[in-house]
Order: sequence, then C-alpha cells, then structure tokens
Amino acid sequence: MLKRLLIENVALIERADIEFSEKLNVLSGETGAGKSIILDSIDFVLGAKADKAMIRSGEAFCLVRAEFTDYDARIKAILEEFDLEAEDELIISRRFTADGKGTLKVNGASVTVSMLRRLTAYLVDVHGQSEHFYLLKESNQLRLLDDVAGEPVAAIKRELASLLARRRSILSDREKLGGDEGERTRRLDILKFQIEEIASAQLKEGEEEELLAFRERWRNAEKILDGLSAARQYMTADGGAVDALRGAARSLAAISKFDEAYAALSERLENATAELEDVADAAESYAEKLDVDEREAERVENRLDELKTLKRKYGPSVREILTFLENAEKEYELLSDSGAKFEMLTKQLEKAEDDIFSVCVRLSAARKEAAEGFTSRVVEELKTLNIRSARFEIQFEDFVREDAPKATAEGLGGVRFLFSANAGEPLKELGKIISGGEMSRFMLAVKAQLSSVNAIGTYIFDEIDAGIGGKTARTVAEKFCKIAKHIQIIAVSHLAQIASFADKEFIIEKEEGGGRTHTCIREAEGEARLREIARLIGGDAENPTALLHAAELLNSAESYKNSLS
Repeated sequence: MLKRLLIENVALIERADIEFSEKLNVLSGETGAGKSIILDSIDFVLGAKADKAMIRSGEAFCLVRAEFTDYDARIKAILEEFDLEAEDELIISRRFTADGKGTLKVNGASVTVSMLRRLTAYLVDVHGQSEHFYLLKESNQLRLLDDVAGEPVAAIKRELASLLARRRSILSDREKLGGDEGERTRRLDILKFQIEEIASAQLKEGEEEELLAFRERWRNAEKILDGLSAARQYMTADGGAVDALRGAARSLAAISKFDEAYAALSERLENATAELEDVADAAESYAEKLDVDEREAERVENRLDELKTLKRKYGPSVREILTFLENAEKEYELLSDSGAKFEMLTKQLEKAEDDIFSVCVRLSAARKEAAEGFTSRVVEELKTLNIRSARFEIQFEDFVREDAPKATAEGLGGVRFLFSANAGEPLKELGKIISGGEMSRFMLAVKAQLSSVNAIGTYIFDEIDAGIGGKTARTVAEKFCKIAKHIQIIAVSHLAQIASFADKEFIIEKEEGGGRTHTCIREAEGEARLREIARLIGGDAENPTALLHAAELLNSAESYKNSLS
C-alpha cells in the first residue's frame, strides 16, 4: 500500500507531505483546487511520461517520492531480478528538471523507466473517468480471471509450464540434428566440402607468421643485402674494426706483464675481436642465403592467398580455422547417423503437443467454470449500484489442436470482458463503453469481487462518483469500505456520502500568498471535517442544517464501518 507521498514543485503544489490510511482515503475540494495534481504526481512516480509542463512555474525541478509497505512476492521477485534490495519499505523517487533530465531511484538505486513500470504494475491500480490502466488490457483480464479461479487453474498452468519446457527441449535436440531429411542432406554436403577444403590445406599453427616474414625479407632483399655488405666492410676491411681491435689487443699484451689488470683487458679485447670476426662471418653467410628462387617466392604468395581465403570463410586465424574444422567434423559425424533419432524426436514432439493441447483444453474449461460464478457475482454487485439491466460476460477465443505449437504459459485462446449497462444494448468490449459513470461502477463491482484475491495493494479512483447520487452513492461508499478491508483505496470524490466513510479525508484548497497561488493539502479532522462534509452537501460549510446532516452522515458511516469489523 502507499504509505506516504512527498510532492515538491508539481504544478501549483510547492510542497506536500501526505500520509495515507491503509484503508479508505478520500480527496475532496472545490473543482480546480488541485486534486488531479495529486493523482498526476502518483502517475509520475509510477512511471508515466514526464512533461516539463508539470514543473511549478519558476522552479528548476519537480520531485515526487512514494513510500510503499506490505508489497507482495511478485514485487520482491522483480526487485531480486533487478538486483535491488528488498526491504520492509519500497521507496520510489523521481526527479525531473526543466532541461528535460530526470532521475529514477528505487530504494536508493537508479533504475530505468521500463524497470520502474514493471515494478509498479503490481503496486497501484488506477481507475479514472477516461481510462483504466490495468483491466482494459486483455492480457490483464486473463490474469485477473486466473486470480479469481485460484489454485485449480494455477495447478493446470504449472503442468502446462512443464510440458512447454519439455517441448522446447525436444525442439532444441531436433534442431541440432539439422531438421528434416532434405535439410540434413544439404547440411552434410556443406560440411563435407568445408572439411575437405580445410583438411587439404594441411594447416599448421605459426606457418602464416613464417610466410609473412619470408615475404618481408624477399621484398626488401636488396636493402638487406646492402646493409649486410656495408656492415661486413666496416668490420673486415683494411683498417676496419677487426684490425683496430687486433692492434689494441697487441698494445695491451705488451704491458700485461706489469699488472694483472692490463692482462685482463688484453684478454677481453682478444675475445671481442673473435666475436666481431664471427659477426662478420655471419653477415656474409646471411647475404649468401638471401638469394631466393623466384619460384619459392611465388609459392609463398600462393600459400598466403590460400590462407587468406580460408580465414575469410572460417575464422580470422589459423587456430580458429582448425577449431571450425574440429566442430564441423563433430557435426558431420552426428548428422551422418541422425535419421532414426530425428524421427524419434519428431514423435516425441507430436506427443508433447498432444499433451499441451489437452492441458490447454482443461485450462480453458477451468477458466470457464470460474468465469460463470465471477460474472454472476459482478452482475449482482452492479444491480446494487443501480445498473439494473447490467450484463457481463467473458468471451473465450476458440482454438484447435493445430494451435498447440503457439501455446504459451497462459495457454491457448485469450479472453475478452464484455459489458452492457442497458436492456436491449449489445455487449461491448470494456474499452468501447461510452458512459464514464457506468464504466466506473462496473469497475467498482469487479474490484469488490477481487479485493480478496488481487495482490495489488492500492486502488485509486478518480471521481468514480460522477453521475451518481443518493442511494447509489451510499452503496458505492459501502463497497469502498468492504474493499478497503483488504486493499487500500485513494478516491477523489465530490459526494458527502462517500467522503463521510473515509478513514482519512484530505481537503485540497487553493491559497494565495506572496503574489502566487498555492495548492494546499491538509487532513480534515474534527470540526474541519464536519464543515467539509457540510460543504459537499450544500456548498455552505457554516449552514446549521448542513452541519447537522453532516454529523448524521459521519455517525451513520461510523456505525456501518463498525458493523464490518
């Protein structure tokens, strides 16, 4: 349920901090005072589209913060899916700035709008004069019916889920076998060609690197030869590096007898001379080997082209091409002996789909049985709400065995809620009902039946009392009380009969101060509430007759609520 709502800088509301009752809450006030701003703020924090127009004039941002308690297991499961902490309270805050930027947080962690909407779909059920965000969707109508049906339908759906998982497993196994005989034959031909093409290339890891190095040397042979020749010349020519080292070594040898240190230097120079001569010999040897046959160079180029073609087809490296070959050989071996197994899996698939169809038939039958009693009870509720000729039916879509592959976790064939308020008028889909008052009462009748099974914790009614009065208004108020035993209600109302039944009533008023208009929300208690009920009765909060009538309404409402406990 919605425990607390904090609003900052939304339209005419500068700041409001509202603590709701867990039962029936009524928002009342003059037309245009700002009751709809509160509902818009709730929509906003639940994930509705943000609009800069909702930010209070002259302010840089707006903020709405909602605190929920006693939320159900579905919410906790979604929180776990999003890796969010499931605490005793669920705190949602949404901030939107004048430059169009916004932040969304759930229990302090940032979330996206789509994540928020998934979460809040199970928190609040909003119903207004023009739209109903939950029950107008056929998918939600089916879920609602399943909630009404309870465990009998839930057990069949668990059985269906198991069969659907079995079907997916069979399809996965069969897909690995390459489809039907024609598909497998085509796949085998492709695999055979690929295996032979790769195998005939006789690939070796590291070969491409060697070939590329060879090509680089070949393309730069003249430059390399010049470098090797020049280096050897510097080392071995008359007066070159080798001659210089030998001369230095002789000079040190002549004085080596005077000190061991001189002898050590002489020995080092002799070693350096030997090393330099070896380097010169190696340079000469490399130069001699550099003369490569043109045919060898052509072979290297052809081999590199062959590797390039294989890489383009089977992987960016020789290692990946060899991995592709290994997998292709395994698949070829599997498909070569898969005919019998494919046929076996096909029979298993047919059996699974037969079972799925059978379970879907049972599921539909269980739903139809639940629908009978549910529609009858809703019609009886509507009669008490002064819609004497109401008709309500649930239409089921037909399906046949051939539809079994299309089955989902919800079964086969959807449902539609059809309603007519007047004798002789045809049944229509809920979204096509014209009268807002009739739609409101229909929804109230449905909710009265759902209050004990619907896991949503808060119902919001926006002027559900439009077009009703007198005895019907009293009946609506009583139904609110019954529903509020299980589910929190927040209702906007202009009727004293309904406001008098509130466990908490909030008065919304406009005030002027500092040259600006403000919407103020305060809880109505004691004399203030008595005057507000009197105002709703006759427009004059100080009229003695209206005040007396207001007191009677409040006393009568209290007596009725006590009778329910």
